[in-house]
Amino acid sequence: MSLKPIKKAVFPVAGLGTRFLPATKAIPKELLPIVDRPLIQYAVDEAREAGIEQMIFVTGRGKSAIVEHFDIAYELETTMGERGKDLSVLDPTRATPGDIITVRQQVPMGLGHAIWCARAIVGDEPFAIFLPDELMIAHRGGVGCMKQMVDAYNEVGGNLISVLEVPMEEVSSYGVIDPGAQNGALTEVKGLVEKPPVADAPSNKIVSGRYILQPEVMRTLETQEKGAGGEIQLTDAMARMIGTQPFHAVTFDGNRYDCGSKTGFVEATLALALEREDMGAEVRSMAERLLGRA
Repeated sequence: MSLKPIKKAVFPVAGLGTRFLPATKAIPKELLPIVDRPLIQYAVDEAREAGIEQMIFVTGRGKSAIVEHFDIAYELETTMGERGKDLSVLDPTRATPGDIITVRQQVPMGLGHAIWCARAIVGDEPFAIFLPDELMIAHRGGVGCMKQMVDAYNEVGGNLISVLEVPMEEVSSYGVIDPGAQNGALTEVKGLVEKPPVADAPSNKIVSGRYILQPEVMRTLETQEKGAGGEIQLTDAMARMIGTQPFHAVTFDGNRYDCGSKTGFVEATLALALEREDMGAEVRSMAERLLGRA
């Protein structure tokens, strides 16, 4: 099977981050740190691991700091060099010209509209989508979510979404797939249902913030009517493509943290800190002390 490789990724980062106010009044939520790396860095690192070369940030007003994070900080690096500091800590933040491209979503009209804003850069190529709020961490020794998806794409082509299995009583809070044939971690997608009642849910496999889509989705979004919340929804556009192209779900082998919520953000910070060799033991001892006071 001859497939165009996945070399571009879209990161919709125009949101206002109101759930984290006042912390996000002047700082984009995507730059809030989980231990010592901002959320957007985890997503970009995951993309690079999967072989993606071009990051397309769909931004809004006040989000220029996200781009600056991946720029060269001349004054900082010069000062660190003069003081004998290790500059390699900044290596993940460096991007070569053309690696990072930004477009504006001037009006907040939903996720589908944000993706559509990147249509001229995506062009006629399949592309990935990352929702940075969804922090996807592979099990120790494993590969990231997007790498798992790209490997699956190289086998079946078409469109893919990442999914996770949750208890049935939780499905009404998520988008859920209507599953078809299953082959290991790969499941055929026959339909998508947004936040179904538990009794009507076709499965317990929820959509989890990573996508590989064919460029035809942009033309679908072009004519997509407004959906839930009066916004143009990506889920609605994807649902229209099912049956016209191959569509599969990849069950992610790893852990997902919903960093769009405060409790999920704290959970992610604690979980990743506990995994660190340089601080895990100390953080575990700290947590035990705090629990002893409760």
